[in-house]
Amino acid sequence: MTDDPVQALAKFAAGQWGVVSRGELEALGLSARQVDRMVARGHLHPLHRGVYAVGHRNVTTEGRFLAAVKACGDQSVLSHYAAACHHGWLRYDGRPIDVTSLGRRRRPGIKTHVTEHLEREIVRQIPVTPRLRTITDLARTADERTVKRALRTARFSEAELAQLPSRITGLRAVPTASGSEDFVFDLVVAAGFAEPLVNAPYPNSSYVPDLWWPEQRLIVEVDSREWHSDPLAQRDDLDRQAWLEAKGERVLRTTRPQVRRDPHNFFARLRAAGAPYTRSAQTQL
Repeated sequence: MTDDPVQALAKFAAGQWGVVSRGELEALGLSARQVDRMVARGHLHPLHRGVYAVGHRNVTTEGRFLAAVKACGDQSVLSHYAAACHHGWLRYDGRPIDVTSLGRRRRPGIKTHVTEHLEREIVRQIPVTPRLRTITDLARTADERTVKRALRTARFSEAELAQLPSRITGLRAVPTASGSEDFVFDLVVAAGFAEPLVNAPYPNSSYVPDLWWPEQRLIVEVDSREWHSDPLAQRDDLDRQAWLEAKGERVLRTTRPQVRRDPHNFFARLRAAGAPYTRSAQTQL
């Protein structure tokens, strides 16, 4: 290592989310005594046994993912729920991080899984199970709603879907863009209404309706606080709705809490607007 080990170490760690293992420190030429001294001085912060954050403990989610993998050894990968989050399908909620290894490695704060066949790829500097393996593993351990959200967000190709078990592809892999859209879509279909198009581009425009029955000229927009609460977004929504209504479309706006609070009223609005159904929704509601 150079004359300034702290600077060299910081440069090395920058390429891997700010975390290093003791083995990597030794490969850089640091002795056990030097490592202990850097921990005592606050240059290294233990995250797991033999894994450290460099400079400060406040590492990113990716840094915590990589630290968990490093803590479980070279024959380990991020997997299951954590892998789905790293692939961008789900939002990490702080639960114990899933790591799959060829051998059992119990570590606090890590949910370890054992496999006889390790599949891995590198995604943004982190060893992780490939997409198909990730969704398959997730389906074995997570509830249906979580698997469905991941499956829809992943946007698998037809070729990829053909490689998945029917119990997974049967979860309706429509391309919803949020958990709120998931909830409303599933409720609409379960009530007997015909499946609407989901996030299908509106002709000759950049607009993408949430749920849309083209023949009935009916659109449902599932608003959320995240995307529709500020004044500019609300103004855009009103302008877009006026433009659609001028084209003969009927636009129903709702929210997940509103539908959850009073689904019967929402279904009544759909029927009044002419939403088609595959069996008598009247007898269901």
